[in-house]
Amino acid sequence: MEIKDLTLKQKINQMFICGYEGLNYTANKYFKLMLSNGLGGVIFFSQNIDNENQFKETINNLKNNSSVPLFLSIDQEGGRVERTEKIHKGKKYLSAKFAYDMGLSYLQDQTKQIALELKNYGINMNFAPVLDVNTNINNPIIGERAFSSNTDEVINASKVVLKEYEKYSIITVGKHFPGHGASDKDSHKTLPVIDLPLKELEQIHIKPFIEAISSEIPAIMAAHVIYPALDKDNPASVSEKIIKELLIKTLNFKGIIITDDMEMNGIKGFTPFEACTKAINAGVNMFIFRNADKHVFDLVNSIEQAVNDKIIDEELINISVDKILKIKYRYGIIL
Repeated sequence: MEIKDLTLKQKINQMFICGYEGLNYTANKYFKLMLSNGLGGVIFFSQNIDNENQFKETINNLKNNSSVPLFLSIDQEGGRVERTEKIHKGKKYLSAKFAYDMGLSYLQDQTKQIALELKNYGINMNFAPVLDVNTNINNPIIGERAFSSNTDEVINASKVVLKEYEKYSIITVGKHFPGHGASDKDSHKTLPVIDLPLKELEQIHIKPFIEAISSEIPAIMAAHVIYPALDKDNPASVSEKIIKELLIKTLNFKGIIITDDMEMNGIKGFTPFEACTKAINAGVNMFIFRNADKHVFDLVNSIEQAVNDKIIDEELINISVDKILKIKYRYGIIL
């Protein structure tokens, strides 16, 4: 499969990772339409998972009914962010900090267990590891999800985790670029501003991402956070200065750049169309929408129209789809 085999609508759908409400995706006609029109990926939450057999069956059905092979993704960090509670009747794994505190061999073994479990279900992408350095003890959103409040420790831990996931062909997504660890607000609820000097951002918060890039991490998630030292006007997820200039050009990241969930309040200062247009122009390749409703379905059509009207350059769509297909080939999703 190559770009030339896809229509413009299919190419734009490739840039979307969508979820759905409840256990039965077939009840959502917009999700089904996106699936048949080349949806790029599916994200699963706890509400979509009842038991192991049901989850495996859902994933097999999705594979059989998608027009282009899917990223099948989940947030399975362990502990606080773990989507398989119903299967395990509670949490099975430790949060990143506590797993790291148990030692690198424990962390490695836990990562192996998570990777094998995800592989067993048919999941091929995990929104992990958290590469944030949790420097703010009052951080309401990161906390124990980060390996440490020390940059070198985050790097050491993430190297072990990335290597282990790679061993089992699980696509890792490092998050939340360029670092959510100094935040005092939750980007699910509002738009945080991390007003640190550039030097501090570079030496403490961006370093783990640089190391992950050198380890050839396949994907990175951009934060809905404003960093005035980098761009005083835009959250990282839609910022040309942060995505195109810093992540792509300066740090030479060649993998997929994915936004955090576009339904979070941290990005509500823009309409979805404005946010996606800004993000595409900034160099973002994929968007997460936790629920594929009519608005998301219409958004794809609006982006298609904007490309036809030369408001969005089709070459930017092609660059994104090229990256997406390359990763799908690299991990055996497309054979």
